[in-house]
This record gives sequence, structure tokens and C-alpha cells, in this order.
Amino acid sequence: MDLLNKKIYFVGGKGGVGKSTSSAALATYLSSLQKKVLLVSTDPAHNTGDLFHVDSNGELLSINEQLTLLEISSEKESKRYINEVKNNLHGLVKATMVQEVERQIELAAGTPGAEEAALFDRLTSIIIEEFDHYDAIVFDTAPTGHTIRLLTLPELMGVWIDGMLERRQQVNEKNYHRWMGDGEKTEDPIYEKLQERRRKFLRVRTLLLDSNLTEYLFVLNAERLPILETRKAMDVLRNHGISVTTLIVNKLIPNEADGVFIAKRKENEQTYRLEIEKLFPKIRKVMIPMLDSDISTIDDLKKFTKFLQEGLNKSEMTELN
Repeated sequence: MDLLNKKIYFVGGKGGVGKSTSSAALATYLSSLQKKVLLVSTDPAHNTGDLFHVDSNGELLSINEQLTLLEISSEKESKRYINEVKNNLHGLVKATMVQEVERQIELAAGTPGAEEAALFDRLTSIIIEEFDHYDAIVFDTAPTGHTIRLLTLPELMGVWIDGMLERRQQVNEKNYHRWMGDGEKTEDPIYEKLQERRRKFLRVRTLLLDSNLTEYLFVLNAERLPILETRKAMDVLRNHGISVTTLIVNKLIPNEADGVFIAKRKENEQTYRLEIEKLFPKIRKVMIPMLDSDISTIDDLKKFTKFLQEGLNKSEMTELN
């Protein structure tokens, strides 16, 4: 199956639809195929570690011989990123300017989007540094809105850096030497830093847009709000050149469930299942039934993984026919 031969997987969706469970199940299934898999959680709730009954504490943690988990904290990444920027500027800025520059950096750290920018910086590093070390990297992303900004940030940052580079070239050399270093004539190291970041973002953007390497999956329930949010998210991503090719429709009422209340719920659910078929006619759909208990044990996760595997195989047979 083509879906199982990708290098990078992004699993997104509305909060509470089963996104972390689906990500963990996909990573588990891929690892069962003897692939070396890295599962990365960027969701602030960090449900992924709970599913495996472990705490990765922000470090690479081996789940088994084939599967490794990494949970990322956007708050910690923001602090790390700001400290890294400060360290990069030491020795580049005149001693009398260091305190003011650090103050401006701290102010910038509190602006909207700062944590997401720091998080994306870490994700780009993971993709570049771990690309050759794993057969597959599965990202369990934050709810839909964060996912969109995370995936579209390379394009936005590219435009921003291009503007920064242009302005750096236009800076008067005399003024530049007044505040850089100790006033001695030197090359502009910030210009090279921007060029380096630009090359990094462009490389990752190329990978994210390569459908042969990267797969995007959205998890949703057969309910009005998840369907609407998924459609909007897919439209936004499409405008940025990103196509979502797989939907995991989770928590469907099992056929064997009975009772008057359940019958009404089934009737309501059927309406939304038809809506999903209508809105996403050419998208691969993996149907997952609601389990009779929450995912609280490794065995529960294995059961969910089996349903995911069967759903993927069934969708493949449907496509072939």
C-alpha cells in the first residue's frame, strides 16, 4: 500500500476525536512491519505517552525495538529557542547593546505565535536530523488550527526571511558597524544566519510538499463540527499546496449495538457518514468503530491498531475495485 511507504506522516484533527490514539496506532502498525519508527507528539496534552504508559520527559524514549517516542513541549521549546538566539548574539553585538537586545528578545518571546515558531524550528530540526535514521516519522500534531499554522509556517517564514535578507543588504555599512561587535569592520554574521535558516526552511518545505515522501491524515468523528472543521482545514492546506489524502473516521457506532437510544444515534450518524462521502468523495476513508471502553491499556491500543490495519486494507481493496 502506497500510504505505508511514506517517510513522514502528519496526523491532525479537532481535539477529542482520537488523534493521539490514531497516531500511536499508525506508528505501532508501521513498526510491526519491521520499520524503524519515530513517533513525535506536539500536542500540549501529551496523551501519547499516557497511551504507552510512559513519560518521555522531552527525550527520545524506546517503546520497543522498532518504535521510539518523543514528546515536545512548546513552552520548553520556546525557552530553549530564546536562549539559543541570545547565545548566537553574544559576541556579535556591542557589549553596550547586549542588555537592550536581550530585553527586546524577551519581549518578542511573549508575542502571539512565538511558541509555535519555536516548535516549528524544533520540528524542522527533527525532520532534517532524523530523516535518515528512521524509516518513518509520525507526527501527532496539536488540534487543527495549530496544525494549519505549523504546516503553513515554512511558506510564511520564507517570505519573511526574504524580506529580512533584502533589508540586511540595504543597511548602510557605516551604521552597521556602529552596533555590531565592537565597531570594527567585519562581515555581517546575521545575514549568513538568515541565509542558513532560509535554506533549512526551504529544505523542509520541499519535503512537506513531496507527496511521495509525506502523508497527511485527518481524524474526525461522524458529527457536524468535526466535519466542518476538517473541510475548512483541508481547504486552507490545499491553498498552500498540501493535499490531505486520508481520513480516519473514528468512534463509529458498531453494527451490533442495539437499543432505542442507540438506534437514534445510528440514524443521526448515518446522515453524517453520507455527508462525509459527499464532501470528500475522492479521499481514502478508514472507518474505526467505537470500542466498548476507553483506550487505557496497551491491549486496548493493540485492538485499535488492529481496526486501523483492517480499515486501511479495506480502503485499499475499495480503491482497487
